[in-house]
Amino acid sequence: QLQASGGGSVQAGGSLRLSCVASGRTFGYNIMGWFRQAPGKEREFLASIRWRDGVTYYGSSVRGRFTMSREKATNRSYLQMNSLKPEDTAVYFCAAGNPVLSAWIDERGYRNWGQGTLVTVSS
Repeated sequence: QLQASGGGSVQAGGSLRLSCVASGRTFGYNIMGWFRQAPGKEREFLASIRWRDGVTYYGSSVRGRFTMSREKATNRSYLQMNSLKPEDTAVYFCAAGNPVLSAWIDERGYRNWGQGTLVTVSS
């Protein structure tokens, strides 16, 4: 199971760090990703990391502002979010799976999802 945390309220321009921990002794998937869903919108890919070597890929809307990392020893990933904007307001989800490289951005490649954590950015 995945457990996401770290959401909250912040003013525009501020920062938050989200965390996602996977239960179990080892992380049983190749890829962990972060997605978000704003009210009335489809789920949006944000970032993914390949667990074995830390290679990352980012969605265009967050590239340069968000940074994903992971701690293999604790089965935990982080999403550092800087320069937050009101349009970043959404529920943020972590997910795990084994998508091929060309499909990291596709939510259908992720089999295990966390419960979501709400991020609210005020102007």
